[in-house]
Amino acid sequence: KVIKHQYYTLSYVEKHELAEWTAHKLSYESAHGSTSRTDNFRMDSKVRTGSATTADYKNSGYDRGHLVPAGDMRLNRSAMSDSFFMSNMAPQTAAMNRGVWRKIESQVRDWTKRGESLYVITGPVLSRIQDSIGENRVSVPSYFYKIVLDYQNKTPRMIAFLVPNHSSKKWVDDFIVSVDYVEEITGLDFFAALPNDLEDDL
Repeated sequence: KVIKHQYYTLSYVEKHELAEWTAHKLSYESAHGSTSRTDNFRMDSKVRTGSATTADYKNSGYDRGHLVPAGDMRLNRSAMSDSFFMSNMAPQTAAMNRGVWRKIESQVRDWTKRGESLYVITGPVLSRIQDSIGENRVSVPSYFYKIVLDYQNKTPRMIAFLVPNHSSKKWVDDFIVSVDYVEEITGLDFFAALPNDLEDDL
């Protein structure tokens, strides 16, 4: 089910109690605003079947990992607060969430310093599940992806990252993959609204 919040959209999969993708527009203002974290994790009332809960993660050994990063939602208090819906969380190892994943998120925010807004799609790879946690059986993905599209530049650019859900000492660049590959392992068609020849080039 596709759920639209004011500052981002997600597609929630009840079977996994996870979003299969989230999408948001990232501007310089939202990436480098002054709004601080709210940490008000809570269920998403827009998920009619009920989203995962904070209890599902308690003593699980996994972080409540943001898909749409809180750091991307610094525009105002409302945007920041909405990033803490449990529908925007996924089980991530602390080593991954606080390590290379955080570095990738920071890198994407740095790209907005050129003045362009970016389109960002993030999600777990639901075809690669290694475990589940909590009473709601929240799936634990083995991989997460992030795709970034710079469509405002005179020469549009796109990049994708695929990151395993465990610790790694590799550089951020080591996780770059093609968007085609992410589509292949997720079964999703990203940026379908783009003209086919442009999408292929990107």
